[in-house]
Formats: sequence, C-alpha cells, structure tokens
Amino acid sequence: MRERHMASKTNPIKFLQEVRTETSKVTWPSRKETMISTVMVLVMVFFAALFFLAADQVLGLVIGWVLNVGS
Repeated sequence: MRERHMASKTNPIKFLQEVRTETSKVTWPSRKETMISTVMVLVMVFFAALFFLAADQVLGLVIGWVLNVGS
C-alpha cells in the first residue's frame, strides 16, 4: 500500500517568520540598477513596437496587393 505524503500544515506565525527570514536573504537592486533596467525595458518595448508596426504595414501591403491581383 502506498503512503500519501500530505503537505504539512504550518501555523501562520511560523510561516510569517520564515518569510521574513527568506526576505532578509534577498539581494535587492539599488535605485540606479532599477532605473537602468526600467530604461532598458522601455527602449526594448519601443523598438519592438516599431518592428511590429513595420511588419504589420508590410504584410498589409502584400496582402492588399495579392487580393487586388485577383480582381
């Protein structure tokens, strides 16, 4: 017969203490690192938007040309 391993129930106070302990181990980024990462994300979003705008325009022209050739 197989044994079932159930998740052990932890009391809420012990859980919060463990969360606090783990949170203290986290290396948080500095304000400068956060700003650099934010700017990098915004720049990449801008370039992705330009890329998809260009791709949409090109595909729209090609599909319009193909559909007009048949008429």
